[in-house]
Amino acid sequence: MPVSSFMVPLGTLAPDFALPAVDGRTVTLAGQAAAHALLVAFVSNHCPFVKHLEKELGLLAAESAELAMVAVCSNDMGIAPDDGPSGLRDQVVRAGWNFPYAIDADQATARAYRAACTPDFFLYGADRTLVYRGSFDDSTPGNGRPVTGDRLRAAVTAALAGQSVPEPHHPSMGCSVKWSPGNEPA
Repeated sequence: MPVSSFMVPLGTLAPDFALPAVDGRTVTLAGQAAAHALLVAFVSNHCPFVKHLEKELGLLAAESAELAMVAVCSNDMGIAPDDGPSGLRDQVVRAGWNFPYAIDADQATARAYRAACTPDFFLYGADRTLVYRGSFDDSTPGNGRPVTGDRLRAAVTAALAGQSVPEPHHPSMGCSVKWSPGNEPA
């Protein structure tokens, strides 16, 4: 059953993180400081909602050098074994991603961001306050609508121009984060 994002309040500061990426680097919030906008995307390898849009997400990330993007997989690998490092590396190749893909093994980053589902998108402006949280577009697996990324693209365009992103923002919908026992958000 699909889960919707929590719709964190706009203006919330991006929580700090330092996570290992599938390419061996450590990805940090501070390491994204030069970008005019930052997109933190909670995704996974196994989720059909993510697979549905992963190639278009890669294209969106490649469209602007001013946008930093970090993908984060927070799923418990014991519950979702396809979300282990080798599966995530396969996804990077399959989807054509050129941005860091980090592993949130203790799920602290997902809890700090209040991620609920995969995909779950958090877009921050230059001051790292939340300017958009919500869906990629109105396409979901099986609904017949084309994957365009129009909602997130419009938000990125506004953020890069230093403008607010008009509401309403539509919640993202996808597979639930596979929480380790005891890590579920309250």
